[in-house]
Amino acid sequence: MNARLNQCECFLCAEKVNAGFISTRIAGIDGVSLETLKWARVLQNYGIQSFYFGGELETPPERSYFCGRAHFKNPEIRFIFRSAFDTDHRKRSLTKRIHVIKEALKDELYRFIEKFQIDLLIPENAVTIPLNIPLGLAVTELISETCLPVIAHHHDFFWERTHFLTNAVWEYLSMAFPPHLPFIHHVVINSSAKNQLGLRTGASATIIPNVMDFAHPPPPVDEFAADVRSAFGVKPDEYFILQPTRVIKRKGIEHAIELVSRLGLKAKLIISHASGDEGYRYEKRVREYSRIMNVDTVFVSERINEKRGYTKDGKKIYTLNDVYPHADLVTYPSDFEGFGNAFLEAIYFRKPIVVNAYSIYSIDIKPKGFDVIELDGYVNNQAIDQAKTVLMDENYRSRMVEHNYTTASRYYSYAMLEQKLLSVIQDISPCIRLTANPYSAASLNQNAQ
Repeated sequence: MNARLNQCECFLCAEKVNAGFISTRIAGIDGVSLETLKWARVLQNYGIQSFYFGGELETPPERSYFCGRAHFKNPEIRFIFRSAFDTDHRKRSLTKRIHVIKEALKDELYRFIEKFQIDLLIPENAVTIPLNIPLGLAVTELISETCLPVIAHHHDFFWERTHFLTNAVWEYLSMAFPPHLPFIHHVVINSSAKNQLGLRTGASATIIPNVMDFAHPPPPVDEFAADVRSAFGVKPDEYFILQPTRVIKRKGIEHAIELVSRLGLKAKLIISHASGDEGYRYEKRVREYSRIMNVDTVFVSERINEKRGYTKDGKKIYTLNDVYPHADLVTYPSDFEGFGNAFLEAIYFRKPIVVNAYSIYSIDIKPKGFDVIELDGYVNNQAIDQAKTVLMDENYRSRMVEHNYTTASRYYSYAMLEQKLLSVIQDISPCIRLTANPYSAASLNQNAQ
């Protein structure tokens, strides 16, 4: 075993620094995976090599360590999850199972650190939300045992979701979701999380919101993606309304359906993602409500993936980036979001957006001065009128989306991420020598000035 793991010292003084990302999965287009890769890109620009540990990985194989039990969908992990959150007491057998798997996962984590000579650990939501309880416990004990410096990147805490509040594992949640240890620098994505973390654990945190590469606008639509509208059945005289989310209750898709119905215009509501791991009852509700409101709602999750391709019957599979440029309006009427990647994506692709005033939007995003069609928990006549204006008045729409792009470039760019993340690393180890790639976002911005 690497001797460095047995001594508490500054590991980041070395010329070469290796960062180890730990997550249940780093794959697909979920927010955690996307932000992980953005962080890795920034670290790479400053000479820090990234390596990845998870139960599903779409990362470079030579820098990846696959561990099936790390995934929250692993059968053993799912059994523990259901047993822990279906009741307020647990059997001794469950406790034993949790600890057996925790020890096995910790062994795998030690092997990961040894194999790639990891100097800096970055758990990505692994010690934040208890989808994989043994993994969170394993990471927490590993941190205590190795004294490795840690940046814990938190996207959504368990206390933010009501279905975690009835459980049989309170002592594990207090211990590891998140842990409060001296070797951890906590990073959260919004001010509410920072406040709640401080109140609940006494731990301080740095806010680093999600970002997009606003210094580099999206490329023009290419030949492969030119037929997205027709592929999804949107006729030339119809508006393309995009709901770029999973079909889960907190996304508030009923608001999007009502808005499209009340517009009184020929339009299709296109829903990009599937129901996922939260069941299909809400999807059934969305389909029924669409029929009631006479809205042509199209579910296209089987035609959208993180990579282009073809279905078994030869139909094109597009990326979400292929789809956004074709939308006339984006709906994002969520009741709750940890931050709101779809919000930034719509701004990045210069699309007008309908936003429900969820708390993080109201506290952190709205004060920046974005121009959006805003709902306050329900669809009203003002929102309908504004949406019609946006769709039918090209000059109005152009001014709105350009203003939003400029605003987002100021507050949610890669340059901002670089500045904040590198500041955190310097706090962890002031003696680390960071050498900027001349093509990094920060360097490019400085050269432009």
